[in-house]
Amino acid sequence: MTDDSDPADDEQTPSERADAPAVTADANAASSELRPDGGAAGADDVALDPWGSSTVSDYRKLFDQFGIERFEDVLDEVPNPHYLMRRGVIFGHREYREIASAMRDDEPFAALSGFMPTGDPHIGHKLVFDEIIWHQQRGGEAYALIADLEAHSARGLSWDEIDEHARNYVLSLLALGFDPEAGELYRQSDNREVQDLAFELGAEANFSELQAIYDFDGETDVSHMQSVVTQMADILYPQLDEPKPTVIPVGPDQDPHIRLSRDLAQRMRYFGVTEAYASFEADAAERELIGEAYETLSERHPDETVRCGDAAEYLEGEREPGATDVAATTLDSTITMLREAGKEPLRPRVRILDRRATDEAFEALIEAIDGEKRVYDNHVDTFDLSREAAEQLARNVELDHGGYGFRLPSSIYHRFMTGLTGGKMSSSIPASHISLLDDPEEGYDKVRSATTGGRETAELQRELGGKADECPVYELYAYLLAGDDDEFAKEVYDECVGGERLCGGCKEQAAELMQEFLEDHQEKRAEWADKLDELDIDLDSDRKR
Repeated sequence: MTDDSDPADDEQTPSERADAPAVTADANAASSELRPDGGAAGADDVALDPWGSSTVSDYRKLFDQFGIERFEDVLDEVPNPHYLMRRGVIFGHREYREIASAMRDDEPFAALSGFMPTGDPHIGHKLVFDEIIWHQQRGGEAYALIADLEAHSARGLSWDEIDEHARNYVLSLLALGFDPEAGELYRQSDNREVQDLAFELGAEANFSELQAIYDFDGETDVSHMQSVVTQMADILYPQLDEPKPTVIPVGPDQDPHIRLSRDLAQRMRYFGVTEAYASFEADAAERELIGEAYETLSERHPDETVRCGDAAEYLEGEREPGATDVAATTLDSTITMLREAGKEPLRPRVRILDRRATDEAFEALIEAIDGEKRVYDNHVDTFDLSREAAEQLARNVELDHGGYGFRLPSSIYHRFMTGLTGGKMSSSIPASHISLLDDPEEGYDKVRSATTGGRETAELQRELGGKADECPVYELYAYLLAGDDDEFAKEVYDECVGGERLCGGCKEQAAELMQEFLEDHQEKRAEWADKLDELDIDLDSDRKR
């Protein structure tokens, strides 16, 4: 498609107006305002379905509904953060502080993400490529996998199609800077360690669980379900030799995989570590109430032993209504447990639970705990170890007795890019995206034909300013074309919203930059194409067609 308008024209052409809402400032999960370095607000509408085609309407909902944390809260802890982080394109995380800490302290960590080879790699995929490469350059072990089993089972692609697309994904990853000697490239179908781990993980998952998470039903084939546990094995694969913080860069639609992988990692552990106040078990909400009662009564009577019955009386009669937001049923269950424990002293301790340890491992754990401890049938309470020290001790015992010792995988989430035609960027709509394989002149033409956040006329644009937060072309600057130059991204944004920049000239500049990017990228792809045979990855499957 082409746009024949002169970039210096005073009238805005229809393709230069915001014909459909793409990004709103309200969609910014971290803030309702653009970042001062010219960060983009994000894009469109998706439910959290890894194989779906819908979009996330309000990223803020992900914080409340799924427990994703705001990336801006951890940004200051990241050494020399990537521009996608600085501009709010990476908007959320799960436990990324562990990764940031490992980077700062020069300790081992890993980054992994996978690519389902169902079409050509495009600029949306480049976000994940960049995130893996950046973590590799910061000292992390980098893993990039071709999810060929998933492509075959979930999308029905033939092995010939998969081979062709896999080659293109690998070439683009290498051209963008992935170091294959320092990292690992693999195909799911060729990695026996991943498949063996998937078998073990499958013993900890069941159909009802997959049905609840992925909406599987009686028509879902077994291979599709098997591909899910294979992806769980991919996520945990970097920890097979040594448990380490591992980050998985994904779009928010992949969060169901992250949550399931964290659950399975926990289930595979021999031991669980939590905090407690008495010999009985309590959930997190009940422990919070018990802790409140203990702290209050200890301050009130510092020289007296606080007993369970005392805490029950406090919660039932003295605690101020609404002191903490807690359900009535939780309050009742907590009071009942404390009453039944009666005269038992309340005393903070760290509890190590036996989840699936062998008898030998449990005995070794008991022996390894120094200081005061209480041993029960299925757990050990330690009074001298911090929770962190107890977790490390439990992991060491597990590893010594043949367990995995997995740490819960971390994740970061980036916004979806808006399609050049407005709405969702889709591989099935060529005009909506730029393939990394597009002829550079075709990339130029697509940008010149793109929808923008411009006003109906140049006069209105100068008077009111453009709507950069709703502009797919501005996203190209913020996500890709401005590179690491925050000042340039901010300049484009400020000139647009200030009415100094008209859409024709802005698109012309973006189109030229896109053409240059594609030319450079494809030159590097060509260089790598001659060296693919040297890599330790088979891009020609020998599976039956």
